[in-house]
Amino acid sequence: MRILIGNHIDPSIRERGDMRAWTQRLLWFARPGDLLILCCEPDTAFVDYALAHTGVKREELTVLTTPSGAWGDRLLDPASLTVPAFVDRVRSVLGPAGAGAVSEVFALWPSAAVARLADVLGVADRFPGAAFFGQGGGEIGNNKANFRALAAAAEVPILPGRVCRSRTEAIEATDALLERSAPGAVMVKQAHNGAGVGNQLLVRDAEMAVDHVGARHLHHLTPGPNGVAAYWAERWPWASGEGRWPVVIEEFAPGADAVYSEHYASDEGTRATEAGRLLYVGRRLSHQVVPLGSVTEPARAALLDGGARLAEAYRAFGYRGHLSADALVLPDGSVVFTEVNAQVSGSLHIYQAIAHGIVDIVAEPARQVVEYHVPPTWAVPSFAAFLAALDELDLAYDPATRTGVIVSMPAIPLAPGEPVQFVFCLAYDPTEGHAGSFDRLNARFASVPAGTYDASQHIGTGAVSFSS
Repeated sequence: MRILIGNHIDPSIRERGDMRAWTQRLLWFARPGDLLILCCEPDTAFVDYALAHTGVKREELTVLTTPSGAWGDRLLDPASLTVPAFVDRVRSVLGPAGAGAVSEVFALWPSAAVARLADVLGVADRFPGAAFFGQGGGEIGNNKANFRALAAAAEVPILPGRVCRSRTEAIEATDALLERSAPGAVMVKQAHNGAGVGNQLLVRDAEMAVDHVGARHLHHLTPGPNGVAAYWAERWPWASGEGRWPVVIEEFAPGADAVYSEHYASDEGTRATEAGRLLYVGRRLSHQVVPLGSVTEPARAALLDGGARLAEAYRAFGYRGHLSADALVLPDGSVVFTEVNAQVSGSLHIYQAIAHGIVDIVAEPARQVVEYHVPPTWAVPSFAAFLAALDELDLAYDPATRTGVIVSMPAIPLAPGEPVQFVFCLAYDPTEGHAGSFDRLNARFASVPAGTYDASQHIGTGAVSFSS
């Protein structure tokens, strides 16, 4: 039996909202006999749908929900994992064999709370990296400021930039980088955030094309010598998490291609697992593609080499598990690295469970898999409505052709009456591409005018914008 835990980054590091749907991607990793721990009862329709694709039977799994904590059923409260009554429930599932029944502990986020649960159950040796994670290693491994220091030590190329721990340092670094930056732009990064949500692009030229960039937030600097200081007077609390974390400021690389190299770190060493590409539309992460194609062999080699060196550096200080080394292929073909996500990334289920496990992308004829985020211009009323549309448009996944759509997570509204937000995978013939299938879905669901939302918003309505 494996214990799979559907948690997310500890709220003590970064506040998150409703993560019920996102953490249920845990089902793609489930095998017969596994125990799944979630913050809420999983969506029944999604459970049936996902397991129909993986071949695991519902009765072959045990699902436990943690006690409701500070965030209700929207997010797993780390403290709930070691509530005595919940630990007793886990022990009852293990049965007479107790700790001997457990072969592995697997968590979406490497929390110290997971290490404590493993310890109290007597299975800490089956949670890879437990000693490191138990001392807060998850924060260390996922801090973008730490990444820059580790990348420099591993001699992995990164963009020019600085790690700043005060507003004064941030002003100095921004001025210096803008002075040397041909585009007249710099990227500001929170130490903890993902998918570009914690990034803000500072630009001097209001006409600069920045649609493609991996920064959800945009700021046009006020002309004149005080523009930078004025920006940091306003934005330092946001960027630093109210002074808790350092801030990364680095040179902006226009026209770059966002790619990643994923690896697994174990006691024995590291191994590459997959590589892919990230694509942004309207400054939002739009879709990602595996396996990585349309890249020169020198760029591929540099990506894999740098990713392997980073994986080994993280393994050396105690990290164990899956990690993703994110990088940019610059217009001149060189590769620079931007961060490491030392956790189960949002890509693992795409390539491990869906692309390799279901679609079998290494078989002939060749297939690729793209995962799309539902665009903010779409109004999808429900999971059932989306599945019905797939059937009507003949876009549901077909095992015979190994093409079509597989919905990656449940479609749960973040607020009553709002369209659902989710992600879905599309398996396709790389000679034909995926644009045609996406366009047919877009024609069915695109009904939200583009001018009614801002790229900084999580969804199309009701969120605070940091653009200016």
